[in-house]
Amino acid sequence: MERQNQKVRAIAHEIVSREGGYVDDPDDPGGATNHGVTIHTMRRLGIDLTGDGKVTQADVRRLNQDQAIEIFINHYFEHPRIADLPESLHATVFDMYVNSGANAVKILQRLLLKMGYTVTADGAIGPKTIAATARAHASAPDHIVDAYGIERRNYYFDLADRRPASRKYARSRAGGKGGWIIRAEVFMAARYHLTSTAFQQRISAWD
Repeated sequence: MERQNQKVRAIAHEIVSREGGYVDDPDDPGGATNHGVTIHTMRRLGIDLTGDGKVTQADVRRLNQDQAIEIFINHYFEHPRIADLPESLHATVFDMYVNSGANAVKILQRLLLKMGYTVTADGAIGPKTIAATARAHASAPDHIVDAYGIERRNYYFDLADRRPASRKYARSRAGGKGGWIIRAEVFMAARYHLTSTAFQQRISAWD
């Protein structure tokens, strides 16, 4: 148990490092964000760091990395029951849950449906999702993490297709892979990374 706790904390630390510091991008529905924790999350949890009875951008600015790590472990790993999934999926599903909430679980559930398992894509990890994921992992232990990463990357592309304002997260200013795509591919084997040519073909309709 202690080993697992250390691994989860290490994953959370990596997520915080990946997220960066304070930002308040008008194109980001998450609003003011610090170390990956949004103002909406802080309001939902009642994290009033200034003690003025309100949760505002000032509270988001005060959030430190250690506080963000604890929020992620408690509310984005333990509460949604990611710990009940096969350990090889922990890092990518946890990272995606921080990035996109319950969509992280819906992506997994839709993958399970494609693999022939009977689950409901409701974004909640319950007994059926846990059992189906365990069976899927047992049947393809060397592939399920990559398969999830590909589905995650497709989710980002589809979101950018539908919402032009979000394309800057999938495509860099220089025209290459943006943060979303790089983030998904971090958890995938290199052979499944899109080549520059394939990436440009995928986003060609955006221009």
